[in-house]
Amino acid sequence: MPTPIDTYSKALAAYERAATGGGSRTNEPAGGTSFADMLKRVAGDAVTAGHAAEAASVAAASGKGDVSHVVTAVAEAEMTLQTVVAVRERVIEAYKEILRMPI
Repeated sequence: MPTPIDTYSKALAAYERAATGGGSRTNEPAGGTSFADMLKRVAGDAVTAGHAAEAASVAAASGKGDVSHVVTAVAEAEMTLQTVVAVRERVIEAYKEILRMPI
């Protein structure tokens, strides 16, 4: 079964192929990172924060961790997830706005 990162990577690769006409990247920004690369990084960071929260929870449940670390890790994972959801909502709204534009 593919992981969420694999699914995101495939979706972003498809988006990139569609955006560049299937060719090589010629319209990459001067900073060197594309929008797709940024989304991959953010998705990876969100997954990493979730894994850290799970690891802290397991460590605390087994008596090897501190509850304050669990609370901090879960709060960071929650904030990351809320940020990802907010960005996703903005992207969806922008896409809908583009669809409403007259041709």
